[in-house]
Amino acid sequence: MEPAIKYHLIHTDKHTGARLGELITPHGTFPTPMFMPVGTQATVKTLAPEELDEMGAGVILANTYHLWLRPGEDLVEEAGGLHKFMNWDKGILTDSGGFQVFSLAEMRNITEEGVHFKNHLNGAKMFLSPEKAIAIENALGPDIMMSLDECPPFFESYDYVRKSVARTSRWAERGLRAHKNPDWQGLFGIVQGAGYRDLREQSAKDLVSLDFPGYSIGGLSVGESKEEMNHVLDFTTPLLPANKPRYLMGVGSPDALIDGVIRGIDMFDCVLPTRIARKGTVMTSHGRVVIKNAQYARDFTPLDDQCDCYTCRNYTRAYIRHLLKADESFGERLTSYHNVYFLLHLMKQIREAIAADQLTEFREAYFEQYGYNKPNARNF
Repeated sequence: MEPAIKYHLIHTDKHTGARLGELITPHGTFPTPMFMPVGTQATVKTLAPEELDEMGAGVILANTYHLWLRPGEDLVEEAGGLHKFMNWDKGILTDSGGFQVFSLAEMRNITEEGVHFKNHLNGAKMFLSPEKAIAIENALGPDIMMSLDECPPFFESYDYVRKSVARTSRWAERGLRAHKNPDWQGLFGIVQGAGYRDLREQSAKDLVSLDFPGYSIGGLSVGESKEEMNHVLDFTTPLLPANKPRYLMGVGSPDALIDGVIRGIDMFDCVLPTRIARKGTVMTSHGRVVIKNAQYARDFTPLDDQCDCYTCRNYTRAYIRHLLKADESFGERLTSYHNVYFLLHLMKQIREAIAADQLTEFREAYFEQYGYNKPNARNF
């Protein structure tokens, strides 16, 4: 049986581990490296599917935990699955819900069988097991599903992470056995291990032996420095099969995207662009801009003079600042559109640089322009 998700390697940058390729899914073939906008509750906040399509999004991410709580996976399945429910005919990836259980829910009790916790909305007692997570994702109907894993804190003790990694590997195997639709839904394994090299190696070995159609690297961008994250990627990414997609979970700042691609990552997701947009922070070709600041009250230029997105073609900093200060939702839509477009366009530039074997030069020029090379650079 052909796997539901396939990866086609087109070119590897001669000077780095960066890969130009294609992610082949039941809902289309999409160029990689890619950034996937996050639609937590079956919507990318403030943006219409048509807008995501026009700005070049290929795969978007939805959240299993939140959709399980409301409206419920049964309702989504009755509607024809997530693609029909949210009117998106391209790729969809769902996480397992594990990260939200560990970060949002109260009174967690982790056992071998799964996790007992309290619903963060109403306090009801709930239970999530590897089998239950897969059943929910099967019902939601995404192209790509994630295994249930535990995401331990980066600076947790070695002994705790060792036990956590072993349990995550067992859960991955159970989830794989429970998966009902391998012909049209691809299930990815998630490599954990915090900052411990031998535990990352063990996790990767366990998961690769199960022959998933794709692999994720989890447990990063959770409080460690960018240098620590890159160090883990340096020794973890090469452990994953070259003929399958590699996905770094929860990473979306421009510098981290470029550095992740250099280390062989194909897929990224993050709530960052829309979350900071709603607070009035935008990504520009010259660095981070807090558009609510008073200095932009009479600034009648675009958010970014090098951007050709809908927002930058039509509206000024002064107008957008006014909208945000007046709590008008259109302001949040405009900043969100720009930030998501900015990262999608960045990934297009990265793909072009890989094709020309010039990603190292692109990084140097981009970091200089963006201000990452400056002392006390304003990062995200």
